[in-house]
Formats: sequence, structure tokens, C-alpha cells
Amino acid sequence: MRTSGIATEGSPMLAFSPVHDAVGAAGAAVTWLAGVLAPLTGGAATAAAIVLFTVAVRLLISPLTLAQVRGERRRAALAPDVRRLQQRYADDPAKLQQELFALYRRAGASPVAGCLPALLQAPFFLVMYRLFATGDGNVGLLDETLAGVPLGWHLGDGLSGPVVAVFGALLVALVGLARVLSRRAKRSLAATGTVAGTPTEGPGAAVLGRLVPLLPYGVVLVALVVPLAAVLYLVTTTAWTVLEQVVLRRPRTRDIDDR
Repeated sequence: MRTSGIATEGSPMLAFSPVHDAVGAAGAAVTWLAGVLAPLTGGAATAAAIVLFTVAVRLLISPLTLAQVRGERRRAALAPDVRRLQQRYADDPAKLQQELFALYRRAGASPVAGCLPALLQAPFFLVMYRLFATGDGNVGLLDETLAGVPLGWHLGDGLSGPVVAVFGALLVALVGLARVLSRRAKRSLAATGTVAGTPTEGPGAAVLGRLVPLLPYGVVLVALVVPLAAVLYLVTTTAWTVLEQVVLRRPRTRDIDDR
């Protein structure tokens, strides 16, 4: 059995990196959680700890998500004006871009404001991925099991009854969650009329507009090549994203300006 798809021991870059220290702290937290949960969950304690720790991290960065949602709502409120500008300057893309940015500036919004919170979340997700996909910070974590399958086991390491059952259930859940996110991404594009400030009817943005709804399925491809611990993390964080979409991004027909 292999416990890591990426060698981490002795890596000069990671040995002096703040990420390495953060991963070590995260590993200690997961180990502590597993010890607390062991009387209740038995052999699945570490898997349960991964789920709970992922939820805790998502709660920690929820203010960033709220900022992202506020930006999306401001852009959605401007959608009628965006469409009028698209019709008026359909033959002049440069002028259209200029007028769009002027519109966002007058409204105190930014066409790319929603991207910043996502970028700020990246370090958190990097730490989580390194811990659950490589065992960096807690090598023993990937030696624990879920339903008899080691958390460090990859789908390509060999198929057996338990492996097919565990990975199969998680992958099916991940595909279902990705489908929900894809459909909501399409609705969001239709509501705002732009992709990162570019009209969805423009030639370049039209391609991007078709690509964005496919992005949620990328997590399924990642799940095919990472260890079981990382798949658990991916399912949990994706499920949390879907929950945020349902709770925070419910359609609103009236003025959705944030107060």
C-alpha cells in the first residue's frame, strides 16, 4: 500500500514553508479530533475527524464566502443595465467594456469582486489538500481506515469489494453535488449577464460561459487520483459549498442590494 502520491519528506521548499507548519497544526487537530470521536465512531474515528475538521475550516472562512455572495448580488442587481448596454454597444466591444466598468464604478460594485474571496480561500484549501492527499504533517493519518479501506489508498491501487463500495459511494455523491453546482453556475451567469465583467454574449466570454458550468466536475477528476482521505475532504467541502449555494444564493426577485 502506498500512503502518499507525492513525496514530501526532505523537500527543501516545504521544510521552511509556512504551509508545512500549517499542515502540521492541521494534522495535530485532526488527530485530536479522532481521539475525541473514537469512543463514538470506533475505527472510523479518523474519517469522521476529517469531515468535522473540514466543516470547521469552512465555517472559519465563511466571512469570505459572504463577501463573495454580496458581490454576486450587486452584479445581479445591475443585470438589466448590463443587458441594455449590450444591446446599445453590440457592434463596439471596446466601448461596451468601457461602459460596463463605468456602470460598476457608479454602483460601487466590481465585476471581479467575487473572485477575491475565492483567491483568499486558496491557502486554506492548499493546507487541507496537502494534509489529506500527501499526509504531510501527519503521515500516520493515511494509515487509518474507513470500512476496511486505508485512508491513504488510491482508487488505482487495486479494486476489491470494500474499495469499490467506499470509493463508488463517494464518487457518486461527488458527481451529484457537482451537477447541482453546475446548474447553479448556469443560472448565475444568466442572472448577472457577465463573466468576470465580460458580457456573456461576447465571443470570448461565450466560450468562458460554457466552460464555467463544467468546472465543478473537475473535482470528480481530482477524486480519481487522490487518496481516500482527500476524497472524503472533497466530498465534504463540496457538500458544504452546495449548502452555501442553497442557503445564501436563493433567488430573489426584488431589490437584492445588500444593506
